[in-house]
Amino acid sequence: MLYSVQYIRSFLFLIQMYLMMVIFGLLFCPFVMLNRKYSYLAVHVWCRWVRWTAAWMVGLKSEVRGIIPDRELIIAAKHQSFFDIILIVSETPRPKFIMKSSLRWAPVLGWYAKKIGCVPVERGKRSEAIQRMMSAVASGATPPGQLIIYPQGTRVSPGDFKPYKIGVAALYQQTGQDCLPVACNVGVFWPKYGIMRKPGVAVVECLPLIPAGLENSELMSELENSIEKRTNQLIAEVKYK
Repeated sequence: MLYSVQYIRSFLFLIQMYLMMVIFGLLFCPFVMLNRKYSYLAVHVWCRWVRWTAAWMVGLKSEVRGIIPDRELIIAAKHQSFFDIILIVSETPRPKFIMKSSLRWAPVLGWYAKKIGCVPVERGKRSEAIQRMMSAVASGATPPGQLIIYPQGTRVSPGDFKPYKIGVAALYQQTGQDCLPVACNVGVFWPKYGIMRKPGVAVVECLPLIPAGLENSELMSELENSIEKRTNQLIAEVKYK
C-alpha cells in the first residue's frame, strides 16, 4: 500500500515537473528575447521549483554542499540521474554544457540551452566543439560561465562503476581552467530509469578545487579518487541511517 501511494505521488510529481518546464519556459520567453541574462533566471527558477516540489510531493529533500565559484571553470560531476543535474544547475551562477546535438530540437529545453551558452556536438567531435565554445566566449557571442561535464560520460547507478574518460583532461588542458570535482548520492533516491522517487535527502557535494596546470595523469587520478571516495561515503551514510 505504501509503495503504491509513493508511486502515485512520484508519477504526479513528474507530470507537474515537466509541465512547469513548459510554463516557466513560456513565461520567461519574452524577457529572454530582450536580454540573455534572464535565461539563467528562468533555469534557476525551474530547478529550484523542482527541488521544492520534490521535498513536499515525494519527501525528497536536497542539499548542495559547498560554493560554486562565479567565474569560468570546469565542474566535473558524478552523474547518477537527472536530479543531480537539477541540483548542480540550481546553484551554478552561469551553467553551460556540451550537449548532444539532437537536444537542439527539444522543445523549450533546446532553446534555453542555446541561450545559456551550451554547445551542441556530434558524437566524436567534442574537441571541435570546445574550440567553438572558447572562440564564442572570446568574441562575446556567448557568455562565460561554468562548464559542467561528466567524466564517466553517462549516468552511473550507485554501486556500479564505469571508467573515467580522458575527455575531461582534454577540456582541462584546452581551457586552462581550474576543475571542481562534485560527488553525489542522488541515484539512491532518483534512479536512472523509472518513475518511483524515494524519500530522503539527496546530496550534491563540491569537493576541493583542483587547480589548473596538472598533467593529465595527475588530474584523472585526483578526480577519480576524490569523486568515487566521497560518493561511496555519501551512499553509505544513507544506508546506515
